Amino acid sequence: MASTVTSKQNTKYVLIGSVVAVTAIAAYGLGRVYPPQGPSAGTITPTQRYVSSQVGEGDVSLGDTSVAELVQTDAFRVLAKDPNFRALAKDPSFAAAAANPALMQAIAADPKAFAVLLRNEGALRQMLRSASELSATANASPAQAQLLAAMAPNAQALTKLASDAQAFSAITAHAPALAALGHHPAAFATIAGNPGMFAKYANNFDAFRMAALRGTDPAMRTDAAAFVKLANDAQVMSAMAANNGSVFAAMGTHAALFQKVAANRATMDSNLNAINAIAHHQAAFTGLANSGPALQSAIRAAGNLAMQLNASRAATAAAATSVNAQRAATAATVIGANAQVLSGLAAKPQLLAAMADNAQAFAALSKHDAAFATIAGNAAMFAKYANNFDAFRMAALRGTDPAMNVNAAAFQKLASDANAMTALASRNGAIFSSLAANASAFKQLSSNASMLRNSGLAARAMADNPGLFSNLAKTGTGLAQAAMAAQAFNSAVTAASLANRGQLDSQMRAAMISSPGIFAAMTSSPASFASVANDSKMRASIATNAAAFNALSTNASFRTVAAHPSFDAALQSGMLARAAQTN
Repeated sequence: MASTVTSKQNTKYVLIGSVVAVTAIAAYGLGRVYPPQGPSAGTITPTQRYVSSQVGEGDVSLGDTSVAELVQTDAFRVLAKDPNFRALAKDPSFAAAAANPALMQAIAADPKAFAVLLRNEGALRQMLRSASELSATANASPAQAQLLAAMAPNAQALTKLASDAQAFSAITAHAPALAALGHHPAAFATIAGNPGMFAKYANNFDAFRMAALRGTDPAMRTDAAAFVKLANDAQVMSAMAANNGSVFAAMGTHAALFQKVAANRATMDSNLNAINAIAHHQAAFTGLANSGPALQSAIRAAGNLAMQLNASRAATAAAATSVNAQRAATAATVIGANAQVLSGLAAKPQLLAAMADNAQAFAALSKHDAAFATIAGNAAMFAKYANNFDAFRMAALRGTDPAMNVNAAAFQKLASDANAMTALASRNGAIFSSLAANASAFKQLSSNASMLRNSGLAARAMADNPGLFSNLAKTGTGLAQAAMAAQAFNSAVTAASLANRGQLDSQMRAAMISSPGIFAAMTSSPASFASVANDSKMRASIATNAAAFNALSTNASFRTVAAHPSFDAALQSGMLARAAQTN
């Protein structure tokens, strides 16, 4: 390995920096995540644009009781006093925008620029096309999902290590040697704390070996026993001997950074964990480091996902840190591998939450696509089977329910599937309550065959990891935010890869450079913006009220209220606006 790694200064860096430096705007709030129970399953297919429609009277199935519960919450009482919310609550377009995490991220990224973009439909559609193309390409491989899992828990340390691009390139180039040396923390601390005194061993590793064994170097005498132990560790010495000890030259060249790396034991342990992650994924980190700011973007996106995982660990108070770390890594891998299909559904966080809460049932139902489409498209008509699953079973077998007559054979097939019936019977048919509570979202889903199919893949991933997804969904938008964070990471890595190969599309490049924050939000969930592109009234409303939307996007009470299942229906029916005016 070379003793130093020179940063490439060319236009490719400029483009990548503008492209991906902001893809990490993938999450503006914390969700909760619970350690998963098993590996992910299912293959992700490219998501299609998801066109939202306004809620009609027939779609509002929650009734006054649910809205009353919403307006009686502490969060709503606080929010009702916010002048931004009071004004926007009267706007029918507000509901769809406010319940869309990715759209709120775009507004928060640059309210003024987004307002300008919304007034130019052609420019908006072009940017959305570019974002969709990049996101569709950013379908994480198993290796990329594992990279996300490695970076997420080490995001804070990686951010500091990457503060100096050339030093980070050197760390990446010598990661195996540094990670091996880290197995001897006392020796590592001495060398990192005084790297200039060890630079003489670059290109003369045998001299280092002999000095460590014999204790003849004054720089090693502060802990001679640690160096003797190091010198007797054949595996570590072999790793350090690469390129005749060139790691010493790298540490000497970037002495200031390495001194910070070993500033104290806690800091050093954190940095060594990050270096170990780099060593295990050296090729991937080399590609990111060669792409300049792409590295920072990927780190920040991974950090957003880590916040979700950390919040869950604190909330669930799981006992063993080592177990937590393993579960968190598994969680990051699962979310990363399924990010594309999950983020494609992020326009409706309540839909994802409902599916996560009944994952086994939705996974089973999704395998009977015709019956699933019928139920999803007419959820209110099946609400009567909640708490009365035997009635559903008999109606499906006998064809006695008019709602099933459009495809009676599909329902008979479903009723004859013992495994599916067992899953649907969970909590006496609770899935029907979830469907009815989110009737509008499921009706829209049923009208798009590709989205319906991908929702089935999402449900199966959730069913394989029930604890992870159900706890993420408890905050309403938590699951959507985690998925978007992972997809932002995938998009950053993909953009860097394309740029490194000279394959970054010119239209994509232009969109990324002109409005990086907005483009990042679009890339994390392109489907979330389809309704905006197709709704002139919504575009006008958001453009006019961009500043107010931005203020609400950071309001904790607003995020809590927006996560309530009845939020959309209450806003669009005018109930919430009236309640806000009376508080």
